[in-house]
Amino acid sequence: MESPEKNDAVAFESAEKIILRWDSTVSEEAREKMIFNGDRHEIDRYLQAVDEIQRSMESTTLSVSDDHDKANTAIQIAMARLEDEFRNILIAHTNAIEAESLTDPSLSEEDCRDTPRAGDDDSFSKELEKQESSTSSSYRSTNSIREVDLMPSEAIYDLRCIAERMISAGYLRECIQVYGSVRKSAVDSSFRKLGIEKLSIGDIQRLDWETLEAKIRRWIRAAKVCVRILFASEKKLCEQIFEGLGTATDDACFMETIKGPAIQLFNFAEAISISRRSPEKLFKILDLHDALSDLLTDIEIVFESKSSESIRVQAVEILSRLGEAARGILSEFENAVLREPSKVPVPGGTIHPLTRYVMNYISLISDYKQTMVELIVSKPSTGSRYSSDPNTPDMDFSELEGQTPLALHLIWIIVILQFNLDGKSKHYKDTSLAHLFMMNNVHYIVEKIKGSPELREMIGDDYLRKLTGKFRQAAVNYQRATWVRVLHCLRDEGLHVSGSFSSGVSKSALRERFKAFNALFEEVHRTQSVWLIPDTQLKEELQISISEKLIPAYRSFLGRFRSHIESGRHPENYIKYSVEDLENAVLDFFEGYAVSQHLRRRSQ
Repeated sequence: MESPEKNDAVAFESAEKIILRWDSTVSEEAREKMIFNGDRHEIDRYLQAVDEIQRSMESTTLSVSDDHDKANTAIQIAMARLEDEFRNILIAHTNAIEAESLTDPSLSEEDCRDTPRAGDDDSFSKELEKQESSTSSSYRSTNSIREVDLMPSEAIYDLRCIAERMISAGYLRECIQVYGSVRKSAVDSSFRKLGIEKLSIGDIQRLDWETLEAKIRRWIRAAKVCVRILFASEKKLCEQIFEGLGTATDDACFMETIKGPAIQLFNFAEAISISRRSPEKLFKILDLHDALSDLLTDIEIVFESKSSESIRVQAVEILSRLGEAARGILSEFENAVLREPSKVPVPGGTIHPLTRYVMNYISLISDYKQTMVELIVSKPSTGSRYSSDPNTPDMDFSELEGQTPLALHLIWIIVILQFNLDGKSKHYKDTSLAHLFMMNNVHYIVEKIKGSPELREMIGDDYLRKLTGKFRQAAVNYQRATWVRVLHCLRDEGLHVSGSFSSGVSKSALRERFKAFNALFEEVHRTQSVWLIPDTQLKEELQISISEKLIPAYRSFLGRFRSHIESGRHPENYIKYSVEDLENAVLDFFEGYAVSQHLRRRSQ
């Protein structure tokens, strides 16, 4: 019976022979062929040979130093060969991921509304627009994470067999490096498909805003795909190959693969979060904040290990800075509205561009209600009490108890907008036009709030009623400033002689009164027909209100005193207009252009 030592020697020699046969440094056949491209029997023979060499090295039977040297040489040759085989399997099965696999079904229609235009060079972008609602059996769903099987199970089995032997032989670092270099190139390829560019923070901050907006939209879609599909799938592959083969080996390979790409991905959002603040950036920053906030749970799952803590921390810090940026932009916007310096009156007292801009802006803010409520956690600092600064409006927030911080901010913006508009109204030389200007602008504010259910809910009906009262008061002020003088001409006082209403009428006083009325009405008609009330309903309401005061008064005055004028000479010089003429003339008011057909015929 042969001794165990002799059996071990025979097994070692047989294993060594197999190892040397596949030494690519000395064998042309070994250089041209790959073991793992052959049949399973040959693969298993080679792996068993490696196992035998390793077992021999750990055994006490190799007592001769030459045997130790031969074993060391064999294991080095085997590891070099396995490293090549490992790389070859990875490369062979690292194919471009299908566009459908890089499409996140959790993306909503809102996420995809700004997809690239047809005709873009990047055809993958077009594929990204197609949202798949179902998942195949190759996906494992974890929350919103959707892991794709990146390699067939046969390849994963072979890679794990090789990795197990390389790691046990002390070639962990080499294994990780090979794995990381190949898989990182696959991730880079997916990044290119997703349109993620290698831009430094400085490069990003130098882009013009229009270009940056488009990149933000693409980044939001790409980030969801990267975290939920691409990175998650890479992590799954590492676990399939390396889990249990060494202390956190799978995590080390994962970080070797995706740390650089992950930093590249999040650097974009970081650059936006620390860029120069301006009002037009608010909504894209909120989009980024929403997207990153939505991804945070998935980021914590994918990057749960200690070694990937820096990625988690970076994401949380970026989210915080995006919130700070949004708060800062809103504060700067409030100050900009308060200090907006234009002093040239808008023609015709119509709606000021600032009013349109501000109300459109806060309407958009209300669309981001949930995000903004989370970002704004305190009342507005400016105007939260009565101010001694004449350049700042007073605002008592105690009157608005129960309102959210965001609602208080929006109300405060409306308050400072009105304050600014009130200052602009003083640049009109005509007091009536100043009141009309305020009526138009506050009415626009009211209608804008009514037209947005979200904004109306936040502002509240109580404050909306206050605003409605303000534009109606402005309309009353306009009528007083304009029509009191006109209607004053139609009073009876000063027309009778002998101190008694039953006595005679002074025809000269009556003629002067008609002349004064005609002149005043013509002047008002001439100027106010070029004034503008853009809202048709508001214009008609004011025209009706004017008619209700003017027409009855004129009809009564004309009825009482027409005979006194018509009995004298040239009555047409004094009674120039019929009641119908005035009714028609009132319809010319606030049309925004000179219309005087109704009066021109009578004055010619």
